[in-house]
Amino acid sequence: MVDDDELSVRLVQRVLEVRGFSVESARSGMEALAAIDRRRPDVIILDIMMPGMTGVEVLDRVKASPRLASIPVIMLTAKEGDEDLLASYRSGAEYYVTKPLVVEQLMSGLARVLGQPTPRQPASTPPSPSRGDRPRSR
Repeated sequence: MVDDDELSVRLVQRVLEVRGFSVESARSGMEALAAIDRRRPDVIILDIMMPGMTGVEVLDRVKASPRLASIPVIMLTAKEGDEDLLASYRSGAEYYVTKPLVVEQLMSGLARVLGQPTPRQPASTPPSPSRGDRPRSR
């Protein structure tokens, strides 16, 4: 999970850990690239807006590396514009989720990129409304 917003990181970490995932986080693009290089993750969840290096720049570097290019990347961002969505997909993102987080959308994206059936939601978590795979334009 790569995001400079502490609240977003904690929320996603909690959501995923409750479902059995192990989550490591980075607060910047450079920190993320170093962490990815040290320990290859199964999937990268990446914000677009970060200081120093954008998420799309991180995505470009990951997908340009023969060793890392096969790691699926999910963009999780407040950026809802078509330009951001298209730039992410052109750079190699496998899935795009907008904030505020809809848990089922993130879980559906994870299942899709990891080639797994969509996991069931824990009984203690109330369902979130579905917003679909593509963000709405404003």
